[in-house]
Amino acid sequence: MFDGWPGMPGALSEGMRCPVGLRKFIEPCLLLFLRDRRAYGYELIEMFSTLGFESVPDPGAVYRNLRRMEHEGFVRSRWELADSGMPRRFYEITEEGEYALNAWVKIIEKNKELLEDFLARYYRTK
Repeated sequence: MFDGWPGMPGALSEGMRCPVGLRKFIEPCLLLFLRDRRAYGYELIEMFSTLGFESVPDPGAVYRNLRRMEHEGFVRSRWELADSGMPRRFYEITEEGEYALNAWVKIIEKNKELLEDFLARYYRTK
C-alpha cells in the first residue's frame, strides 16, 4: 500500500512523479501493447514511455507479470531469432488475454469516472 512520499505526507512537491497504482497498471498496459503487435520483453518495457510514463516500471516486475500472465493464459510466448540474430522470447496476446483487456478497460473507465467526479468536487469547493 502506498503511504505517501518521504517527507511529503499528503502533498506533492514540484517535479515528483506519482507511483500510485503503477504495479497494478502493468498488466493492462502489457495486454494493450501485445494487442497491437507481438514483442519481446525489452521492447515491451520501452513501450511504457509511449503512454507518457516518465520512467519505466522495474524490468523484473514486467517479466514477473509476463510469466504470471502466461501461466493464466493471457499471453503465450516462444523463442525466435530477432533481427540481431539473437534468440528472444516473443510474447503475443491470447483470446483469454483479449477478454482480460476488455475487463481492464471497464475497470479503467469506472476509475476515470470516479477521478473526474473527485476533481469536479475539488474544484467546485475550492
